[in-house]
Amino acid sequence: MRVAVYYNNRDVRLEDIPRPGIGPGEFLMKVMACGICGSDVLEWYRVKRAPRVLGHEATGVVEDVGEGVTDYRVGDRVFVSHHVPCGSCKYCISGHETACETLHTTNYDPGGFSEYVRVPRINVEKGVYRLPDHVTFEEGTFIEPLACVLRGQRIAGVRGGDTVLVIGSGVSGILHIQAARLNGAGTVAAADITEYKMRKAGEFGADAVLDARGDLQEELKRATGGRRADRVIVCAGSPAAARQAFSCVDRGGTILFFAVPPPDAPVQTPLAEFWRNEVALVTSYGAAPRDLSESLRIIADGKVRVREMITHRLSLAEAGVGFRMMSEPGDYLKIIVEPWR
Repeated sequence: MRVAVYYNNRDVRLEDIPRPGIGPGEFLMKVMACGICGSDVLEWYRVKRAPRVLGHEATGVVEDVGEGVTDYRVGDRVFVSHHVPCGSCKYCISGHETACETLHTTNYDPGGFSEYVRVPRINVEKGVYRLPDHVTFEEGTFIEPLACVLRGQRIAGVRGGDTVLVIGSGVSGILHIQAARLNGAGTVAAADITEYKMRKAGEFGADAVLDARGDLQEELKRATGGRRADRVIVCAGSPAAARQAFSCVDRGGTILFFAVPPPDAPVQTPLAEFWRNEVALVTSYGAAPRDLSESLRIIADGKVRVREMITHRLSLAEAGVGFRMMSEPGDYLKIIVEPWR
């Protein structure tokens, strides 16, 4: 079968490997669509594990089932979560499922940028979600990224009446804008450094669109009548975005690092100021089953606009084009790879 193998952001190769066999409790999924995630192009995170087949936002059709699989049948339309928690360790019990060791060591084989994936038993048991008939495969690729956003906003405590600032208006930022609306935020401001994404932030519901190339704190205050933000959500993995978040959060507020700077780019944190003003710094990673279930319900109910976020649909042979686009500023939002296109 054909796969897109990642070596780095500018070297993604179409290769042939054997189609994976399945064992008891497993099934084979024919991949119909898989989104390229912003984390897929974090070279500091990905290259050390290369070469490998990436892709964790995959939807498809059950092609074959192994012995003992009774809940799923050939032809079922599904989204499969690549990481699943055990559900019984101290992290899962305390609500930190994405810190579970099982979650960090599970995956499907080989990855979503391929014609087929083998879904291991634990993923079959804990990580498969049927797509309603009216939810397309493309729309289903948003289940995982939206679930991550919902989890992040729950951790950050986004609630009714909040002033929310989203720094970075790519796919994650646009989803955060829409999720903040669902959570009842009073004012949602969004910032970016490109004209295209600033425009998109406005189209997808931001009350105020700010140019992050300037003095973001002053722009925010002008947009909110002198206030800073109760919740600042960082969706850009740069030290500059982190520093802007520090200056834009209000007293008693929270900064969510949904994206983080590379490990070799340390950011000086004004802890003494935050200590005095009771500012919280929180992070979120990935999504748990409850987040994925909620995300699917929201997409199925049409409460977020996901189809309009798709700007490019590529074949498996064109996956490298998508990776190069995602790694550079440009006029794009969601890029979907369709292996059978």
